[in-house]
Amino acid sequence: MSKKVVVAMSGGVDSSLTAALLIEKNFEVVGVTMLLHDNDKNISDAKAVCNFLGINHYVADFREIFRAEVENYFVEEYLRGRTPNPCVRCNREIKFGKLFEFADNLGADFLATGHYAKIIFEDGRFKLKKADDAKKDQSYVLYNLTPEKLSRIILPLGEFSKVETRFLAEKFNLPVADKPDSQEICFVPNDDYKNFIANRNPSAQALQAGEIVNSDGKILGSHNGVANYTIGQRKGLGIAAPQPLYVTRLDVANKKVVVDTNDKLFSKILTASEPHWIYKPPLPKTLQAKIRYGSKFADCLVVEEENFLRVEFSEPQRAITSGQSIVFYDGDEVLGGAVIN
Repeated sequence: MSKKVVVAMSGGVDSSLTAALLIEKNFEVVGVTMLLHDNDKNISDAKAVCNFLGINHYVADFREIFRAEVENYFVEEYLRGRTPNPCVRCNREIKFGKLFEFADNLGADFLATGHYAKIIFEDGRFKLKKADDAKKDQSYVLYNLTPEKLSRIILPLGEFSKVETRFLAEKFNLPVADKPDSQEICFVPNDDYKNFIANRNPSAQALQAGEIVNSDGKILGSHNGVANYTIGQRKGLGIAAPQPLYVTRLDVANKKVVVDTNDKLFSKILTASEPHWIYKPPLPKTLQAKIRYGSKFADCLVVEEENFLRVEFSEPQRAITSGQSIVFYDGDEVLGGAVIN
């Protein structure tokens, strides 16, 4: 009897090809599309692909929990002067949380997604590893998975490049083979996160006007809300200075955006909370880490303190940002991660 797998169908080419590949491997495939917000326009595309493939399609209405766990978190972090990572939170709470429960209720043996990462069983355990295509690798956003969940997740695209995915989608004649990739935050209309936050909590202190100051406290200009700025930002400051200045600190309590020269953005040490380990190595240990999704890998010493991790990099890192995730690797394997303080 063939194994039953639920495929998270977003209406895009990656998840559509995932379903097609698993059908080819003789799995009993069921498509499930998560309804996450009112303006979700992908359900019709996902349904069309499922009809084309001849598989059942379900819609899981997760709007309420998505708003509570992802959208509200997104807004609250910005209002604290931090920079959130909604994809990491969504993967933990929704895609590999509520959707896993939904798949169980359908009697599924596995859950599959179109993420570019690999799950491999070796040395007696399941390991999460980087995708073969470094440009598309999404292992960073999956660090909250557990060994038990890894044993029930299938990621068929980890060995492909995006070019190969497009080629195979056309080979299967999938209706979405030419659909462009989505680059925006899925729940933020027109990618205008500032307006999204303002609409949710217009009276928040982090949205009130204040001063742009240098590290000595000298007033250089004004701003329309601390939440509208991020660490490392240079454009849009509206201040004149003899040398380029960048945001180095956000002071919500005093409604100040602090700026300084580029060299002040570099640091060799950070602390991080809420550590989650897929596989916890003996600490302290030298590992590789990424401090944001698009950053390069950097060697670091990870030290466990009582309530947090202290990370010491071998080379200074630019624009370490509170609220972002630091994810730890041992070679190609994702060991875990934490949230930067």
